[in-house]
Formats: sequence, structure tokens, C-alpha cells
Amino acid sequence: MNMKKVFLAILTCVMAVICAACNKVSQKNKTETDQVLKSELVISEQEVLEAQKTWGEGIVYIGKVYSEGGDYKTATINHIDELYGYNLGTVLFKPTLASEKQFRTNKEGAISYFVSDNPDYPEDHGFAIKPWKAVRWESTGIKTKGNMAVAMGNYFFTPADGSGEVKVEYNFAYTKDDDGKLRIILHGSHLPYSPKH
Repeated sequence: MNMKKVFLAILTCVMAVICAACNKVSQKNKTETDQVLKSELVISEQEVLEAQKTWGEGIVYIGKVYSEGGDYKTATINHIDELYGYNLGTVLFKPTLASEKQFRTNKEGAISYFVSDNPDYPEDHGFAIKPWKAVRWESTGIKTKGNMAVAMGNYFFTPADGSGEVKVEYNFAYTKDDDGKLRIILHGSHLPYSPKH
């Protein structure tokens, strides 16, 4: 009888040691996996530059579709879905040529700014359907920290009619979604200050 109790006590101790070891290995693997995932969500300066180039090409493409009589609204929605972080939550969007509803936090406000199709935003004239033939970026700086990046500078829009570039100031912030895709979560555009003489 005593032997049976001793055996059960030893078996219980052995099981406890095995469980503790398994938990330690499991926790170590989880920590290593978390570190790998976190390291994958680091944003590089090059990724920001590529995102800027893609954004400019998208604006030019929307205008081209509009000029050719195509479905420019779908092109705009695709552009926004591809580059902006509305799938992650609120995007802070401050378009260049807006003064009444200049701060927009929903996708409809962004679509309207680019293609002017929403009566809730009567001041919009369709920035992307001007149209433009080129967008040139002049970065002042890009700061990255983990899964966050901010960029500031000027971008220059060349109208399709061949007239001179339009200089606009920008601030963009980016993060990566769960798939590792870079997303715009803040878009601020402003015309440069022009003092009156």
C-alpha cells in the first residue's frame, strides 16, 4: 500500500516536471514567433519611397481613365483600397483643396475628393480627374520606427494640358497591415503659404 502511494507521488512529480518543461518550450517558441512577426513589420525608407511612387502613378492613372471615358470611380476605389488603411480603421485625410470639410475620416470623403461624386462634399472638384500627367516627389525627410513611418516634403503635379507644375506640401504616415502591406493612415496636403503684399 505504501509502495503504491510512493509510486503515485513519484509519477505526479515526473508529470509536473514534464508539463513545466513543455510549457517553457512552448513559451520560448511563442516568444520567438512573436519576435519574427514583429521584425517582419518594420518599415524601411525604401518601402515609403516605393509607396509614394505608386500613389503618384495611381493619381495619373485615374485621370487617364477619366480622359478616356472609362470607369474612373472604380479606378479611384481600387487606388484607395490598394494604398490606404481604411481596412485597419480611421484614416486621417486632409486634402489640398478643401476648406469646408477639410478633415475627413471616412473613405467616402477621400473618394469624393479625388473624383467629386458626393453631394456631402460640394466643394470637391475631382482632384485626380483634373487630370495630371506626372507626380514628382521631393522628400524633406522620412522617419521610421518599427511598424510606423512618417514622411514630409513637397510633391509636384504636372497637368495633362502641359501647363506648369503645381507645388503641394505633404505629410503622410504609414503602417503595415497584418499581411505586411504598407498602408497610408494619414494623408495631409497643403498649398504652400503665399503672403499677400
